[in-house]
Amino acid sequence: MEEKKMERKTVKAFSSTASGEAQAVAMEGTRSSVAEPQPERPMFPVKLMEEVVRAENVKQALRRVESNDGSPGVDGMKAERLREYLKQNWLEIRRTLLNGEYKPKPVRKVSIPKPGGGTRDLGIPTVLDRFIQQALLQVLQPEWDKTFSENSYGFRPGRSAHQAVSKAQEYLFEGYSFVVDIDLEKFFDRVNHDMLMGRLAKRIEDKRILKLIRAYLNAGVLAEGLVKTRDEGTPQGGPLSPWLSNVVLDDLDRELEKRGHRFVRYADDCNIYVRSERAGERVMASIAEFIKRKLKLKVNGSKSAVARPAKRKFLGFSFTVFTNKRRISAQALEKFKLRVRVITNRNRGRSIEQVIEDLACYLNGWLGYFGYCQTPSVLKNLDSWISRRLRCLVWSQWKLCRPRVRELVKRGVKLNEAWDVAASGKGPWRMSHTSALQLALPDKYFARLGLPRLAAGNI
Repeated sequence: MEEKKMERKTVKAFSSTASGEAQAVAMEGTRSSVAEPQPERPMFPVKLMEEVVRAENVKQALRRVESNDGSPGVDGMKAERLREYLKQNWLEIRRTLLNGEYKPKPVRKVSIPKPGGGTRDLGIPTVLDRFIQQALLQVLQPEWDKTFSENSYGFRPGRSAHQAVSKAQEYLFEGYSFVVDIDLEKFFDRVNHDMLMGRLAKRIEDKRILKLIRAYLNAGVLAEGLVKTRDEGTPQGGPLSPWLSNVVLDDLDRELEKRGHRFVRYADDCNIYVRSERAGERVMASIAEFIKRKLKLKVNGSKSAVARPAKRKFLGFSFTVFTNKRRISAQALEKFKLRVRVITNRNRGRSIEQVIEDLACYLNGWLGYFGYCQTPSVLKNLDSWISRRLRCLVWSQWKLCRPRVRELVKRGVKLNEAWDVAASGKGPWRMSHTSALQLALPDKYFARLGLPRLAAGNI
């Protein structure tokens, strides 16, 4: 009787109107409010799966998946259809989960470009599997997170990349002026399943949970019409993968803490701070050996290095020489300019209003992250560069000599000067820097159209 009541309550949960739940905003402070790590201990010794399928937990998971949306998996189902699907099928899905019989579908392989070149493979689970993974994560993460290292910042509630960068900056101010920058070679593709499952089994006694996680790890990958089996790796793209990466690399954190190192880790980006280059070389060699022997992973020698922090990047940031201020890395700046060039391309046949609308969307998101830099002069230079790009665009859209003269005069340029400028054979980039175009198309003009100023929003 109690079981039937629970089922009716759960089905009712999926009949309510969808109310999207935005992702939690990452803290931007320099110190985390997360408590000190607690000793590792078993959690939920029995009936953990019952917690996963509990009505309130699955309602929360559904809202999160709906708000995140995302691409469909191999079955083509979109997030907007999930609620209706669950209304009709949840009782059977719940039964298979409780009986340890649920079988995940293969993930859909998607390749995306990496900032530094090349591509990264993502494995996109079906929307149903994302929902079940999210429900699992909501039960497992809160207890497990309490025992993770204070120096781990990636994919954890209440923690952010900004906090990780700030912690690295603290070490620099303390005199640890060399960084051991460790890059793990194809980390998400090479996680050892047996090692990971052994780590989980130390704290999870519900065999159904372990069986389900193993099934997700072993789910095939659909690529070019064929499903390929997988015996290692945790493909990026599902809610569980980031948490599983922290479970694997927690052993690395514990080893670094045991050795007394100053370090910061964000997912598979790990920086260790030392006082000298010689010390850094020793640390690099010994930690690379530990990673190979204990974690069954490999350090990418071509992307790892011991160097001054000013010569390396960490989460899109670098640091100035001597003053150790946060600055935007050269790679991040180049990626930014590449994107702005695409949006402001003069051959796309779009009005200046449409261009600025797209540009504002990108700039606001970019500034929300990189506005954390401490070099406002860089942002001012980017503002000037963007204005020149937009002047080039408008100048090209005016096209002919007479329309250019008419537009310049209308915007306050003297007639003689307008004719001189309009008759010039110089290209748009050189013309954008003339006093006539700066008068006709000042920064205030673009601001009225909705263009945000990067320097004005600097933290």
